[in-house]
Amino acid sequence: MFEGSLPGFDSLYGLELLHVGEEEVRAQVLIGDQHRQPAGLVHGGVIAAMAETMASLATHLAVRDSDRVAQGLSNHASYLRPLVEGHIHAVAHRRHRGRTTWIWEVEVSDDAGRLCALVRMTIAVRPAPEGAQPGL
Repeated sequence: MFEGSLPGFDSLYGLELLHVGEEEVRAQVLIGDQHRQPAGLVHGGVIAAMAETMASLATHLAVRDSDRVAQGLSNHASYLRPLVEGHIHAVAHRRHRGRTTWIWEVEVSDDAGRLCALVRMTIAVRPAPEGAQPGL
């Protein structure tokens, strides 16, 4: 559907989309100094932003032709292991495709494949506002 980099906020932290499908999304970010909080660990906001974009974009691409829009409704992240260098790897799996909400689970790992965070995203699916132009 869509791979590569995105404009705007996601370009600021270097999100690279590797695969975007209706049931799975894969992405990564190369860790740099701009991603770290003062203690040297990757800031949790980077992981939350990755999950939000991955789930929202995949849902948006799936519903836009039916005059609906997708937007983040809930973002719940659990941080299990710190990330400090290398890449942040994320894989999102769609767990529910409802009429008004989609639910995604995102697994975040390091270069060694160790699970570092779990994020559950709920995406709201609503009718597109009158005159709205679908993006992407």
